[in-house]
Amino acid sequence: MTVGLLTEKPSAARAFSKALGGDTGTYNGESYVITHARGHLYELDKPENQLIGATADEQSAMRFWGIDNLPWDLSRFEWKYVQMDKVGQVVNDIRSKLSKCDEIVVATDVDPSGEGGLIAVSVLKALGLDKKKISRMYFTDEAAVSLQNAFTSRKVIPDLDQFDEYRKASFRSALDFASIQFTRIASVLARQSGQDLVLRQGRLKSAMVSLVGDQQKAYDAYVKKPFFQNRFRDENDVLYTNPDEPRFDQKGQVPQQYGPSPVVLDSKADKKTAPPKLLDLASLSSMLVGKGVKANLTLSTYQKMYEDQVVSYPRTEDKTITPEQFKDLAPLIDKIATVVGVDAGLLTHRQPRSTHVKPQGAHGANRPGLKVPSSLDEVEHKYGKAGRLIYEMLAKNYLAMLAEDYLYEQQKGHVERYPDFVGIANVPKSPGWRAVFDPDAGDDTAEGDENESSKGLGQTAEPFIFEGANKRPEHPTMKWLMKQLEKRDVGTGATRTSTYSEVTNGKAKYPLLTEKGRKLRLAQAGEMSWRLLPGTRIGDLGLTEKVYADMRAIAAGTATAEERLAVVADWVREDIATMAKNAASMRAELGLKEQVVAARAEGVWQAAPGGPKKVAFKKIWLGHEFSDDEVAKLLAGETISFEARSKVDKPFTATGALGVGDFKGRKFVGFQLEVPDKPAKWSGRTFTPAEVTALLAGQALEIDGFVSARTGKTFGCKVSWDAKAKKIVPDFGSGDEPPRSWCQHVFTQQERDDLAAGKTIQGKGFVSSRGKTFDATISWKEEGGKKKIVPSFS
Repeated sequence: MTVGLLTEKPSAARAFSKALGGDTGTYNGESYVITHARGHLYELDKPENQLIGATADEQSAMRFWGIDNLPWDLSRFEWKYVQMDKVGQVVNDIRSKLSKCDEIVVATDVDPSGEGGLIAVSVLKALGLDKKKISRMYFTDEAAVSLQNAFTSRKVIPDLDQFDEYRKASFRSALDFASIQFTRIASVLARQSGQDLVLRQGRLKSAMVSLVGDQQKAYDAYVKKPFFQNRFRDENDVLYTNPDEPRFDQKGQVPQQYGPSPVVLDSKADKKTAPPKLLDLASLSSMLVGKGVKANLTLSTYQKMYEDQVVSYPRTEDKTITPEQFKDLAPLIDKIATVVGVDAGLLTHRQPRSTHVKPQGAHGANRPGLKVPSSLDEVEHKYGKAGRLIYEMLAKNYLAMLAEDYLYEQQKGHVERYPDFVGIANVPKSPGWRAVFDPDAGDDTAEGDENESSKGLGQTAEPFIFEGANKRPEHPTMKWLMKQLEKRDVGTGATRTSTYSEVTNGKAKYPLLTEKGRKLRLAQAGEMSWRLLPGTRIGDLGLTEKVYADMRAIAAGTATAEERLAVVADWVREDIATMAKNAASMRAELGLKEQVVAARAEGVWQAAPGGPKKVAFKKIWLGHEFSDDEVAKLLAGETISFEARSKVDKPFTATGALGVGDFKGRKFVGFQLEVPDKPAKWSGRTFTPAEVTALLAGQALEIDGFVSARTGKTFGCKVSWDAKAKKIVPDFGSGDEPPRSWCQHVFTQQERDDLAAGKTIQGKGFVSSRGKTFDATISWKEEGGKKKIVPSFS
């Protein structure tokens, strides 16, 4: 009997191999073999392929980004998974190894979301391996002893369809897939407002847009309201305030009724602050953004470092580490401290802290890996500046846990003659962990401890008029946003970071947020999305909490995915109405006009392949909207012609008929431009009958009189006809022969022969790029490594 272990990724397979004694072998009297996935290998198929028993019309409607065909009937969805791109070799390896096993063990990550279970079950079902005996290994971390215990105490899964991890994770996956509908609603309404944008909606994206938009509005709407008030300050710069002291709008209104007074020390107390919590990927990335490292670079660099075991697993949900993980790093602490320049003498708290080390968990919080580099310079050489900052930040944060608490003495006192004025001074006694790690380093928005004082309370307090103001809302930043999301329990640290990287990607066609330095603002698509979201289900920050509650109920068997998905249709209907109302307000506020978005043209296509069938197609093609007469002709199989404008806004006559097109592997019915059977015209020049005959015969012709669509300049070149592609192919030469034209002057064959022979020729009527006419003596010679026309004006 052979047991097959399916792990989630190559690094996990390596950990199991180390724990059990190899990729194959025998452990505890049982033969085993280890194989691995690479995260998700399967994904939900396109919406139009999910509908059970769908007609061609229904599939066409599912593909179309309209509102009329929403909501989808999720009860008819098959929830079919398909293999992702570029994972064929991984899938084949899993099939090869596990098909020979008598028992298959789900050895993927054990996490609260059940994602590891979904990864494994989707593979087993797709490969037909779900009929074998299936069991589950539960482990708190990847320490050898944890994996060994998990192997010997694995539990049989009687029915994969009832497997709690798979049930709840597949529900979440289905719900997020169904949220495509909200993206379509928002995008259609944006287009109806004259904005051709795709507005991505989802639990996390919409939460980010809502939070940033609301905070940006509050920040922009801030009006400073100064106030003036009596306060005291002693010689050590400690402030003494009375919460009941009146405030005034003008400095001159403040009564000067106080005089100097001794300070009375009321109490002294020793206090301490424990080290900060361990980092997740969102917190780490937020700190690095302040140092000029974008979130996408943090993600990609961290992944490379993880694969080399220099840092721990990136996509962890844990905020603590396990005792075993603490023990694994314990022998390496001094070496890590040397690398990042921390005095190992500060690391005196070498026992696990209950706040940071707990028995629950899987991968553990982000931290240094078991392979310690020799220096930060080595890290930077291999992974760049971002890698250096990642390692230094992670290491110092982890080492801070091993330093003592920060100790300070808190002194409280009051002004003797005016006892309602009280002051506090926090006097540092021992820096402890603060000498190892400063979580606010480089953050100019950090406020710090306003009561910290190196000297403590002074002896005498002097009155003064304090000028203050209402506090301005904080400008949204990544650090601020991540705190808000964590507070509301929206997404994990790694998911927040990857989604943030996606919505702030400046290279994306429709980014939702823009990032300038540390500051965040709504991009154009984000602005539209934010204005459409108020009052919607998808924009509700409490949605994730509900989803997690549903996942727990589904895992426990007290609810079904079908029940919880059934409400989505009502959410979609509500959000269509809410977003439509918001869109009307948005147009009024932004001065936009409602645009009539042409509906699809529908009817029976008489010339359809395989016989007449009902079809729907876009009614607008390159800005031209088909008339009812043109639609009728297209459906009848006729060819039509009309005036259109190209993508570079050049007018041309379009001729074509209805046909089947292909866009990224997806077939669709639509207007298809007629491809000529023979060359007729190219770059503004019509070919003569003789030229057409020669081109069709396969000859390459030297022809003048072409006009550049970009510059409007006349040029000549060698052209030929590609019969298969049915297009003209220009040949501008290898650069070894003189060109056919230069500065709008077309050379005669004699002039070209003279230039090729090294002669200089006198030319007249050349036209510069600025439109000026000039005469010059020119030659054909090599300059800068290549031959070119060289003019002489002497």
